Amino acid sequence: MASNLVSYIAQMLTPDMIARIASALGLDSSKVQGAVSAAIPAVLAGLTGLAAQPGGAQRIADTASQNGGSLDNLLGILSSGDQTTLAQSGSQIISSLFGAKDGGALASAIGGVSGMDQRASGSLLATLAPLVLGGLARQSGGDLSANGIAGLLASQKDNIAAALPPGARELLGGTGLLGALGASAQTAANSASQAAASAATAASSVGGAGQRAAAAPAPSGSRSWLYWVIAVLALAAVLFYLFGRPSGEVAPQAGTAGPSLTVGGVDIGQQVKDSMTSLQTTLTGITDAASATAALPKLEEVASGLDKVSGAAGQMSAEQKAALSALVGPMMSQLNGLFDKVLAIPGVSDILKPAIDVLKSKLAALSA
Repeated sequence: MASNLVSYIAQMLTPDMIARIASALGLDSSKVQGAVSAAIPAVLAGLTGLAAQPGGAQRIADTASQNGGSLDNLLGILSSGDQTTLAQSGSQIISSLFGAKDGGALASAIGGVSGMDQRASGSLLATLAPLVLGGLARQSGGDLSANGIAGLLASQKDNIAAALPPGARELLGGTGLLGALGASAQTAANSASQAAASAATAASSVGGAGQRAAAAPAPSGSRSWLYWVIAVLALAAVLFYLFGRPSGEVAPQAGTAGPSLTVGGVDIGQQVKDSMTSLQTTLTGITDAASATAALPKLEEVASGLDKVSGAAGQMSAEQKAALSALVGPMMSQLNGLFDKVLAIPGVSDILKPAIDVLKSKLAALSA
């Protein structure tokens, strides 16, 4: 059983699959990626609520048994770009499990978070529904009974609540779809509020410090610059507080590159950031040998993307190469920590060490 069901399902959707979905919807891939990040926990939250109702877990179990055994086929259909059959199946799943009202609420919440219209968000929801149920079935450990499904979803409440974007949580708050998350949803909401309040307090404190420094009488002599240095350092401290602190579940943040990293019309800097985000997400979803095997194609895909970046680097100026190194360097500490953590999981090193060694080498070359 996966320790994080949301991450397991999310890592099945490769950047290529996201791009195919985006193309079918006529949308930008980044917008679709954001919508997917909201849709997966939103659907799982709805399923958790349904499982808590009389007969609900059995309905989910029956539907999951029809989709779980064909998960690889579903992914193959999505990879091929033929989404019509998948969306038709998903529409039936949404209608059967949630009904028109709650299904519409899910689509509206996904659209509200991502900026999609109702048509596009409904199509995306239908496309993802079979994959969510397929992932649920596979991670049930073969127990597709009502009790097995209910137990799996109940064990994932904290992960689901944590992954649900605040905007989606607010939009779904009055629908009853989040009721089964209970304290988990409230804890996630409180954590987000506390983080925002802490950031606001820190910013206010620095603002006050800057105002006091500016208002203070200027001292005579060469020490007059000292007050301005103090204000600048205080501002740097709050910027680090807001953006620079490490977090186990947040993609590593890159430094800001000075010169443009666009080569031959391709934004190399953005490619590096996307690759690092995908790499961090994939690594945090690895919990055992099975999830390591599932993650291997994504790691190889990231490595392939880094090869393209390395090839383009040969066309960069010395200034651009320095900027690329400055972009990759700050990420390395966190990524190396994730690499070590993953390789320490029993059974994972034999599967992933060659791929991780390749990634380390490529990343080291880019940060040199």
